[in-house]
Amino acid sequence: MVDEDEGRTDREPGHEAEGTAIAAPPKDPKAAIIEALLELAGERSWEDITISDVAARANVALSTFRDFYPSKGAVLASFTRMIDKIVLDGTTDELVGEPAKDRLFDVLMRRLDALAPYKLGIEGILDWTRHDPLAAAAINQQVVNSMRFMLEAAGIDSEGPVGALKLQGLALAWTRVLDAWVHDDDPGHAETMATLDRELSRGEQFVARAEDINRLASPLVSLARALLTRRRSSTAATRGHRAERTEESRSS
Repeated sequence: MVDEDEGRTDREPGHEAEGTAIAAPPKDPKAAIIEALLELAGERSWEDITISDVAARANVALSTFRDFYPSKGAVLASFTRMIDKIVLDGTTDELVGEPAKDRLFDVLMRRLDALAPYKLGIEGILDWTRHDPLAAAAINQQVVNSMRFMLEAAGIDSEGPVGALKLQGLALAWTRVLDAWVHDDDPGHAETMATLDRELSRGEQFVARAEDINRLASPLVSLARALLTRRRSSTAATRGHRAERTEESRSS
């Protein structure tokens, strides 16, 4: 008599032949997929990691991966939001009275603390972005979005033209800080903190100059807008008069 289970490969997770041990599916598949991707990013190049590899490491079915994420990049974006949440949840009002630079320094150091368990994976991702311009552009956008919330956590405005410069400048500075951090084996992170302090000081000077330029340029921008509005109104009026004359000539 033939065993009806013979040759079947669609057994339920956790149910294998006697004597064969298999890990139970994770309680939080989304988190498991993130952990798996970051582990693999620390072990091999990004291009060599397949979605199937990540699903296998996370002990989830490929269909489960698809339920939550459309790509590895989407997993990475979810990881970034996870780190954002950890930092934001840990933000307090303790440094409200301190200078803006000190507040931001504290926020970004707490971000590095949140990233610490994934240091090898972060290093692998940084290596990937260095030789893939499209990847660098995609990661930059994620970093800009994160830095918006880091500035908010530090009580620093990120709106308007100068705000856009702050965000992009901080995103570039953060990449340099990460590069120092992944190579910093000092338990006290002396080199990392020195790099962060230096980058924030440069950024502070740049933002001060940008704000000065913005203040000087604001009256000129307002004047240009007023002239443009007046010109548009004049053009519209001229067109209206022409239309009236054309209509009168047709009627006569």
